[in-house]
Amino acid sequence: MRKWINVSCPLVMIFILVSYGLKPADKEVPLTLKVNKPTLVSFPKNEPMTESSPFIIKPPFIGSSYVGFKEALAFKESRGKYSVVNSLGYLGKYQFGIGTLELVGIYNVDHFLSNPELQEKAFITNIARNKWILRRDIEKYTGLKIGNFHITESGIIAAAHLAGPGNVKKYLRTLGANDISDDYGTSISSYIKLFSGYDISMILPKRNARI
Repeated sequence: MRKWINVSCPLVMIFILVSYGLKPADKEVPLTLKVNKPTLVSFPKNEPMTESSPFIIKPPFIGSSYVGFKEALAFKESRGKYSVVNSLGYLGKYQFGIGTLELVGIYNVDHFLSNPELQEKAFITNIARNKWILRRDIEKYTGLKIGNFHITESGIIAAAHLAGPGNVKKYLRTLGANDISDDYGTSISSYIKLFSGYDISMILPKRNARI
């Protein structure tokens, strides 16, 4: 009898363990992991994003320094893509016109589009150039209020990138009355407001700045 118990007990234990292992676990899925409706996981690859799109991807906030300024402006212009050419022929990450590129010393468009380093240099050079042209206006109008927002150096320079320094002078000197827009409907005032408050003092004004 004792011998039978010694033999049968291990067999019973093995049977119990095997049975437990084969039994499916009855676990409830946490409510936080259940999906009850379609979920947006990413923006459709080939669908263009517009201001009216229900899901707008916004640039990460990377501070109010020059880097934050240039990346925010680039995102607005091209979503930060170096190879973009828009329907009006504006080029690259910062959407330069051919005339502006020639002013800063760039004549080969294909080389410009394929060279991110050159695009960054063109952007810095154009800021230095616009700062020189607008130096008196920056000094006079920075801190003043036009409409419902204050004027800042970075806002003025962003608007000059959009519409050219001459048109920004007209806007400031008419206290906002001469508020023109580009072909896509973006106004000088919207850029002055959107890109206000960045510190771009590291780039100094330079007369006839060229690469």
